[in-house]
Amino acid sequence: MEAWMNDVPRAVTETQRLLRREVPDVAGRFLRLSQALADEVSAIRAEQAGGGAVPELAYADVAAGRVSPQQVARIKRRGCVVIRGVYDRAQVEAWNDEVVRYIDAVRYLERMKEKAGLDKYFSTLASSRPQIYSLYWSKPQMFARQHEHMAVTRAWLNRLWTFERNGVRFFDPDRQFNYADRIRRREPGDASLGLSPHSDGGSVERWCEATFRAMYRPVFEGDPLAFDPFDAEGRIATKEIPSPAVCSAFRTFQGWTALTRQGPGDGTLRLVPLARTTPWMLLRALQADVPEGDLCGAQPGRALGASPQWHAALLEGLVSIPQMEPGDTIWWHSDVIHAVEDKHGGSGYSNVIYIGAAPWCAKNEAFAKKQAAAFLEGRSSPDFAPEDYEVGFDQRAQAADLSPLGRRQMGLEAW
Repeated sequence: MEAWMNDVPRAVTETQRLLRREVPDVAGRFLRLSQALADEVSAIRAEQAGGGAVPELAYADVAAGRVSPQQVARIKRRGCVVIRGVYDRAQVEAWNDEVVRYIDAVRYLERMKEKAGLDKYFSTLASSRPQIYSLYWSKPQMFARQHEHMAVTRAWLNRLWTFERNGVRFFDPDRQFNYADRIRRREPGDASLGLSPHSDGGSVERWCEATFRAMYRPVFEGDPLAFDPFDAEGRIATKEIPSPAVCSAFRTFQGWTALTRQGPGDGTLRLVPLARTTPWMLLRALQADVPEGDLCGAQPGRALGASPQWHAALLEGLVSIPQMEPGDTIWWHSDVIHAVEDKHGGSGYSNVIYIGAAPWCAKNEAFAKKQAAAFLEGRSSPDFAPEDYEVGFDQRAQAADLSPLGRRQMGLEAW
C-alpha cells in the first residue's frame, strides 16, 4: 500500500489544495465541461423519449462485421450498448434453472446467516433473502464466460478502444481474462437492492494517486474536452485502494447477461449513457463551493458516487435500460455512471450473470494468478469478501469442465 493511503483524509486535503492552486483556470475549465454536459444530457433525454438513449445491436451483426461506423461512433459517445441474442434463449433458460438449483444445493440462504456482516459494501438487506449471490463458480457462470459468442462479443468491444500506440500494445483485444463476478436473482417486490448512481474502479485515487493523475493529465493540464475515455494508455497501470468494493482488474466494459426477461420497473440497471463523465466530476470537486477536504463525497475503498448534492446536472441524464430478453447482454464503459432501480415492481424474477470485458494485459494477468487459485479451491473471487460458499461443494465447476479457451481465459494454460 502506498504511503498516502495510510492517511487518506490528509492526502485528500493536500491534493485538493494543490490542484486548486496549480490547475489553470479551474472555474473556466469546469464551465466549458458543464456546457458540454448540458448539451449531452439534453440529447440523452431526447433520444430516450424518441426510442432509447442506449444503443442496441444484434449479435449476428457484430459477428458478421455489419456494425457501421455511425453505430460505433454513437456507442463510443454513449459509452454503452445492448447486444442482443449473444446466447441461444433455450440455453440461457436452462442455465437459469440450473442456477436456481445451485443456490439451493449450496444451502446459500442458511449459510448466509452464519456469515452476516462480511459484505456490507453493496447493500444492507431488509429481509432474509439476498438479491446478489456471492457465488462465482457454478457451471452456468463458467460456461457463459467461456462461450465462443462471448469471446467474439468481448473482442469486438475491446477493439472500440485505442489499445496500442507507437508499437506499444496496452492490451490484447482478442484475448480475454474471465473476471469472476456474482449472480443477481432479484425477486418481485424487492426494495432492498437499489444502488445509488456511481462509477466503479476507484474513488479518491482519481485525484490523489499518481497513476490516475497521469491518466487524467488532459483534464488537469490540457484541454479537458479532448480527454478520450477509450484510450487505454495508463489504464492498465492504475493502483486502487484494496477493498471488496473496488475492482482491481482492468475492464473495458462492465456488463451482464440477462437470464430472464426484464425491463424498466423490474429493478434493473439505470445508466447515464455518456462516456465522458469523469472529467466533469474531477473538476466539480475543485470548485469553490466544495468544502476543503471533501471531494464531493468520495470515500476510500468505495465506488465513486454521483450525488444530487454535487452532481445534479449529471444525474438529469439517468435513464433505465431497455427491455432485455434471456440471452441479451448489456455493456457499459467502466467510467459510466450507473445505478440499480430501488424497487422490483415486476411480476417475475430479474436474474443476471455479471460478465464484463477484461482483455489480457499485465494488470489482468497478475490478478488472474490469484483468481485461478481461488477457482481451483472454490474460494470467493479475490476482489470480493471472503465468504467462500463454494469451498468443498462438489457441484461447482472444476478445471475439467473448462474448454481449452476457458482454461486460457482463467490463466490455467498459456495463450
